[in-house]
Amino acid sequence: MDQSVKFWDNIAERYSKQPIADEAAYQKKLQVTREYFRPDMEVLELGCGTGSTAIAHAPFVKHIQAIDISSKMIEIAQGKADTENIKNVTFRRSAIDDFSAPDQTLDAVLGLSILHLLDSKEEVIARVHKMLTPGGIFVTSTACLGDTMKYFRFVAPMGKFFGLMPLLKVFTTRELITSLTEAGFAIAHQWQPGKNTGVFIVAKKAQ
Repeated sequence: MDQSVKFWDNIAERYSKQPIADEAAYQKKLQVTREYFRPDMEVLELGCGTGSTAIAHAPFVKHIQAIDISSKMIEIAQGKADTENIKNVTFRRSAIDDFSAPDQTLDAVLGLSILHLLDSKEEVIARVHKMLTPGGIFVTSTACLGDTMKYFRFVAPMGKFFGLMPLLKVFTTRELITSLTEAGFAIAHQWQPGKNTGVFIVAKKAQ
């Protein structure tokens, strides 16, 4: 954990200045997500980074809690919100494992570019399912490296050990979908912009 925090703190400033790799795909993901939003929704974003997505979604929901393990990322995110006078997003430094919400109190959870960076995606998916109201949605965009880069199973632990990359888990799209459906989600939307890109999924909790 501490090593991952240090990694993200160290790159926060540089990360915040990087352009979005595929702006069209990013905008489509925002649009699809908003099709499930309502003005009264309580939303949580896991691993919010520098806050751009939470701020972009803020006008479409009641409130967003946005957490990240990096205090530097949260500092940048809060600065963006202050500059844009965004009042309905609460940024907080927190690890996912340390965050808790009462059962069935959230209408949507966003986990964008995060599930492959966790020790156990299954544990987090199960916790998200408990937090969501019946019919609530879990929106993910996930690098499923097991589909095309299986050798990362061996490279990733070495990269983390030497501080060159964060914790990185390797699994396939099929394995991700299995984790979601076994936790009690139904896949409402699935899309991949292109080969070797993250898999975008909207998973819905049963009514």
